[in-house]
Amino acid sequence: MIAKTAKPKTAQSSSAKVRDLCITAVCIVLVYVFTAVVNVVFPGAGDGGLMHMGNIPLFIAAILFGRKTGAIAGGVGMALFDLLSPFAIWAPFTLVIVGAMGYVVGLIAEKHRAMGWYAFAMVLALAIKVGGYYVAEGIIYGNWIAPVISIPGNVIQVAIGAAVTLAVIKPLRFAVDKSLHRN
Repeated sequence: MIAKTAKPKTAQSSSAKVRDLCITAVCIVLVYVFTAVVNVVFPGAGDGGLMHMGNIPLFIAAILFGRKTGAIAGGVGMALFDLLSPFAIWAPFTLVIVGAMGYVVGLIAEKHRAMGWYAFAMVLALAIKVGGYYVAEGIIYGNWIAPVISIPGNVIQVAIGAAVTLAVIKPLRFAVDKSLHRN
């Protein structure tokens, strides 16, 4: 019996992996910064009172670089914010919920490169966010009525993120495609 040997890694595949790792790392940082710096906390609204713009780089990362980068950048970037803020209890939920949002948007964007599909993907991300955080808040507080107050904020947050993303994604898509496919 002859043993099969693995194909040697090429410089191109290694450099592509390094490029992908760097892109994902930058996207994590952007999600974190847009969540930590570009936000408003509404006093008296409890944990549902944080309005941030972290969904913008999350959606852009998922659309431009796919489900893996979208899931990792979104989940890790926003969970990192939670861990480094007074919202640390939310970190495990955020990792899963926002990771799922990025995964779904990226999955759809990998298959369909059209604005209507991007909008549809972000509507699905909204459903994941609203449902996920409703369940998370119900678990954390042991109350299944109180989470209703967080829904409007989540809807506004995702709607703003989706609107900004849809406004900038075409030129960004062109620039990224051009830079990644140049010789």
